[in-house]
Amino acid sequence: MTQIADAPIDTVRTPADRVEAWLGKFNEALAAEDPHAVAALFVDDSYWRDLVAFTWNLKTVEGREQIAAMLTERLAQTRPRGFVASEEPTDSDGVAEAFIAFETATGRGDGQLRLRVDDDGEDRAWTLLTTLQELKGYEESTGVSRPMGASHGSDPTAKSWAERQEEEAAALGRTVQPYVLVIGGGQGGIALGARLRQLGVTSLVVDKYDRPGDQWRSRYKTLCLHDPVWYDHLPYLPFPANWPVFAPKDKVADWLEFYTKVMEVPYWSRTECRSASYDEEQGRWTVEIVRDGEQMTLYPTQLVLATGMSGKPNVPSFPGADTFAGDQHHSSRHPGPDGFVGKKVVVIGANNSSHDICKALVENGIDTTMVQRSSTHVVKSASLMKIGLGALYSEEAVQGGMTTKKADMTFASLPYKIMHQFQIPLYDQIREQDKDYYDRLEKAGFDLDFGDDESGLFMKYLRRGSGYYIDVGACDLVADGTIKLAKGGVKEITENSVVLEDGTELPADVIVYATGYGSMNGWAADLMGQEVADRVGKVWGLGSDTTKDPGPWEGEQRNMWKPTQQPNLWFHGGNLHQSRHYSLYLALQLKARFEGLDTPVYGLQEVHHLS
Repeated sequence: MTQIADAPIDTVRTPADRVEAWLGKFNEALAAEDPHAVAALFVDDSYWRDLVAFTWNLKTVEGREQIAAMLTERLAQTRPRGFVASEEPTDSDGVAEAFIAFETATGRGDGQLRLRVDDDGEDRAWTLLTTLQELKGYEESTGVSRPMGASHGSDPTAKSWAERQEEEAAALGRTVQPYVLVIGGGQGGIALGARLRQLGVTSLVVDKYDRPGDQWRSRYKTLCLHDPVWYDHLPYLPFPANWPVFAPKDKVADWLEFYTKVMEVPYWSRTECRSASYDEEQGRWTVEIVRDGEQMTLYPTQLVLATGMSGKPNVPSFPGADTFAGDQHHSSRHPGPDGFVGKKVVVIGANNSSHDICKALVENGIDTTMVQRSSTHVVKSASLMKIGLGALYSEEAVQGGMTTKKADMTFASLPYKIMHQFQIPLYDQIREQDKDYYDRLEKAGFDLDFGDDESGLFMKYLRRGSGYYIDVGACDLVADGTIKLAKGGVKEITENSVVLEDGTELPADVIVYATGYGSMNGWAADLMGQEVADRVGKVWGLGSDTTKDPGPWEGEQRNMWKPTQQPNLWFHGGNLHQSRHYSLYLALQLKARFEGLDTPVYGLQEVHHLS
């Protein structure tokens, strides 16, 4: 937490006293169904982020006017009550912070509250996070309500668990239609499938690969996670205590396959979706698929595209590419260095995949040139772990009592509008600590940036999902010239070279396009047509009006994990952390609709950009 400049600080009352007093007023104003009285308990520059509990949406309202408007529409039906601190509140630079619990007419929730002393000396809320955690009457069967498993007593017609599983699998998609069809069986689809399974929602996850985890197995052989283990747990089953800090891709793949099996995720491999159309009258989808060579038609009510941030390769069309005599492929299809010994490789792009691929190539003695077309944000993995993630996602944090859920709630409680204010000091610290490192890279000619507003990696990821590299060793090879560096746009490709706009010609036997991925609604266009994709609009980004994230300000990730302008179409994706955390809120929205609950959406995503 950073101190709020010039804000008064309460040095007399304890954080617990302050939180208890404020929550008392808050509960009274909610019970009186007085939106303006509630809004008056917030500072002018306040933020209330709601994940499904009040809005049946992922929505951040900013300032008293927006808070009052949201409550005017949602307070009577939501009937929130019982807000209490769930742990001992703490103080951070005069800001009282507390994890909270509450309930509504339909569910139970958790959240986080930050109070600061306003100009008149009164405590008012600066940030409030409210999240739906479970639906009343539709709770998961966990703890004391866990299933028995065994059938005690005598029943000659009883079937074994394996027999019941077999019957269910045989019926699904034939005599029983999935209520939810999840297209994409990577970590996002699998995590959502596990959530839906535990909630009793009839669902099916489909993927084109042979086995769960093959999305990872098929990547270049040296790939490892760039995020540490504490950040990457899946729902229900955390990685074991001896799991590597940065898991190799094949180990991740094996875990996903194991997870799919033990969590009983209904999963069809070797299944390709050919088309999907929505019937407005019947309120369901018609999805044409081919499963292991068999053409089938499914009729789900809800359709989730979990094809991920790295789902649709962005392959540029350079003049002359069709004349190239060698091998050219996108980084998503790069097999690793083994087949390229003795050849000259040009890798176009300078972000995560490019660095990883170039590092593996030169370590196998292969002549490799990286083409940097625009500046890249680079941060050392060790610095990111210590300074960027350490307070929430590290062994030290765990030893200090931080749980995955508390870390997720803390991270989610920072409104996107002001998150950069918390990130800038961290990256200033990193830049100062690693000054010699950055100086060496710039001396080698590498173009560096820290984002449009110097806020570093997380904001770049949230705003555009590209433009960065978490350094696990490649940058030293760029700095010392082992990885050759060329800069500028590509003018054309010849039979045996890449020609840059300044006329530089790079001899090449192999070209790797480490050029990233397109918007997730590109998959919607492929499956459902451009009209549906345009109805949804751009997926991902915040509307920050920074590079590749055009305004206006959205307040939340565009179209992610929440209702879209296309009825019954949802998007799910992101890194392992997001797949874990946000799969809960998407699953609860789907469960509520599955059970026929009323789910009026406040602040449905507007469309400002088509791709």
